[in-house]
Amino acid sequence: MAKVTKRKKLVVGNWKMNPQTLEESQKIFKGIKKVFGKVKNVEVLVCPPYTYIQPLNKILEPLKLGAQDVFFESVGSFTGEVSASMLVDAGCAYVIIGHSERRAMGETSEIVSKKIATAVKENLKIILCVGENVRDTSGDYLEFLKNQLKDSLVGMQKRYLSNIVIAYEPVWLIGKSYGNAMSGQDVQEISIFIKKVLADIYGKDESSKNLILYGGSVAPINAKDIIEHGQVDGFLVGRQSLEPTGFNEIIKIVSEA
Repeated sequence: MAKVTKRKKLVVGNWKMNPQTLEESQKIFKGIKKVFGKVKNVEVLVCPPYTYIQPLNKILEPLKLGAQDVFFESVGSFTGEVSASMLVDAGCAYVIIGHSERRAMGETSEIVSKKIATAVKENLKIILCVGENVRDTSGDYLEFLKNQLKDSLVGMQKRYLSNIVIAYEPVWLIGKSYGNAMSGQDVQEISIFIKKVLADIYGKDESSKNLILYGGSVAPINAKDIIEHGQVDGFLVGRQSLEPTGFNEIIKIVSEA
């Protein structure tokens, strides 16, 4: 009988516009590295601001680096933008696309789909963020989530699908206290729903390859319940990823699940 290879889980730290100095970013990065070498079956990714990517790449192993966004054009007169090829050259393996904070600034699913298209051509792995703004009792949020997912993946060829990680962000929970995070059982329902939507688009065999992450006020206090009962493959962590002690605890929890 062929040996089944267990796929690695994924923990992503999204630093957003933090910290304020390169020195501080290096301190946080090294603090995370101290523990990471002791865990198994978990890939750990840090997504710092653009200006820290290349300096952190020099002290990278065994972590991976990602970017928080990318532009949908490859080259040209686009002041302030960064292309997928630039990210690869800087040392990025992943890029977050469609984060709720970007969508709140006006980024549409059409723009998200363009960004994904240009990023996969450079062999970047994509962390596609989706999630509803409000949770209604009638279940309309599920239709919103389905359409957001489908619209963000418009034109995505099946051969690139394995490079897409889906990060579910319940926007209505982001920034709330850690005690307000969704329960593992609630996350499980959404995870199953996302898998069904992907299966309807690409087929069950292909869509089974996608990792699904949860990102919504993740901390050590709730990570165990969510990873054990939520049918997710890891976490997209915000502010807690800037605290090496807490972030490392999350990594350990995922590793032991």
